[in-house]
Amino acid sequence: MHAYLYLALFWAVFYFLHTYLANLEFKIWLRTKLRFAYKYYRLIYSLFSTLYFLFILLYGTSLEKKYVLGMTDLTTYLGYMLAAFGTIILVKAFKHFSLSTFSGMKPHDDLEEVHVFVRKGLHQYIRHPLYAGLVLIFLGFFFFEPVLASLIHLACLVIYLPFGIYFEEKKLIRIYGDTYIQYKKEVPAILPTKFRR
Repeated sequence: MHAYLYLALFWAVFYFLHTYLANLEFKIWLRTKLRFAYKYYRLIYSLFSTLYFLFILLYGTSLEKKYVLGMTDLTTYLGYMLAAFGTIILVKAFKHFSLSTFSGMKPHDDLEEVHVFVRKGLHQYIRHPLYAGLVLIFLGFFFFEPVLASLIHLACLVIYLPFGIYFEEKKLIRIYGDTYIQYKKEVPAILPTKFRR
């Protein structure tokens, strides 16, 4: 059982770092230390996050498989469908963003760039389509392989979401001001309540 506690702990560290390293105050402080090299921060952050994320998934697959739900053709099919739908949402969520800039492959100072507020595509229905897509992928993974490790992956993400959204939106309000406050009032976080033509 200790191995599963470690899995949850790894996720807790991942989500803490995900939030802290994206914090504006931390990034402003870091830029004063790195100076011209700060433009590579996003790339280093992305590489570190990706490698740590893969480490957690690989660690989860190494654990003894303790099934918490019976595997059937239906659960397997449902898992495929949810994961595929989540992946489509992720791809569409990036439609109006530069992947090279987001990942840091294009070196830049994100504290100096002009942030264009996006309210089209999936962002007109939900504020955080990336999170919505990830939830569906993790849920699909659980149904595909309903073991305790998959459940912990999903549970840690769901537990983190309210905190992640809260701190991310504090940053977005600082960047966009009243525009984002109004957007927040009109558009739900990850569950769409209405669709527009």
